[in-house]
Amino acid sequence: MPYLIPSRTPLTPEQVERGFDYLLALQMGGGAAVAGRAEADPELAFVLLRLAEDIVGPATAMDGEAELSADSFALDEVGCALLSALRDWARDSPTTAAPGIARSIIRFTVNVIPDPDQPDTADILEAMRGERLVLAHAMHSAPGAHHCPHHRTGWERTGAVVRAPSPSSAHRDAHHRPLGALH
Repeated sequence: MPYLIPSRTPLTPEQVERGFDYLLALQMGGGAAVAGRAEADPELAFVLLRLAEDIVGPATAMDGEAELSADSFALDEVGCALLSALRDWARDSPTTAAPGIARSIIRFTVNVIPDPDQPDTADILEAMRGERLVLAHAMHSAPGAHHCPHHRTGWERTGAVVRAPSPSSAHRDAHHRPLGALH
């Protein structure tokens, strides 16, 4: 099955809301809280995939301004491999991909970009929702706004690792909500 929408189409505010509603429901209530949503919303896998790209990409991609190391190349490749696998899953089975992509986003948020100022994963997801909503509103409300397929997303390969934009990136062992609700 082909992707539902071109992969770099900016998400609308409504799509951002739907995606984060799903993520938060899964985080707070587990699989039972999201049962049936993927079947009822065939676009959900695409929305979650775009959120994964926007969350994983900046934390793992290389940036030309940082010092290069073997770790930066490895982290970049791990991010690329994860996103490639999620894209294939979303393409091949959107209904089963939605909960898997959501779980991947939650695990990535917990393990790679914890925030000591917001130790609760749900709070971090809410903060991300707010950031993504601001961007979505800006993209879809600007006069003459339209998607440009050559628009740089800010996280393409350019040289060295880009760290998550929170001050917590150096504190990877911060306390956070356990993922027990996901199983």
